[in-house]
Amino acid sequence: MTFQELKPKVSAITLDQKLSKDEKLLAVCQLLNKNIEYYNWVGFYFANHDTQTLHLGPYIGAETDHTVIPFGKGICGQVAVSNNNFVVPDVAAQDNYIACSFTVKSEIVVPLFVNGKNIGQIDIDSHVIDPFTEADERFLEFVNEEIAKLY
Repeated sequence: MTFQELKPKVSAITLDQKLSKDEKLLAVCQLLNKNIEYYNWVGFYFANHDTQTLHLGPYIGAETDHTVIPFGKGICGQVAVSNNNFVVPDVAAQDNYIACSFTVKSEIVVPLFVNGKNIGQIDIDSHVIDPFTEADERFLEFVNEEIAKLY
């Protein structure tokens, strides 16, 4: 399924009044994981600005020990500080990378803004080296714009 085909499905999930916020987040993770072949782990992390940590929210994929990540640590932690998208074509080439699994070859993290404040991020791991393009970035920015409406 193309990104254009997925956009109305993402919007429909966020508008579904029968689902809780966490159920909507999980449904978006499931939709992306199921329909984009190289999205092998899809999840959300949410910022606690008081403790300068990220906390794992709903996700789909292999279990992770990384339920709390300090700002600045790993790809997710760096995005919490930079407020910028971070595409890692090959995780083996990254110095400040927190290894989740030997099967993860690449990662993309896109910050989630609500009223201009970075409240979290969508994090996607792939078992393929260098699959992410600018189209992935734009699509995930759209996903986060839809998610931001829940807050």
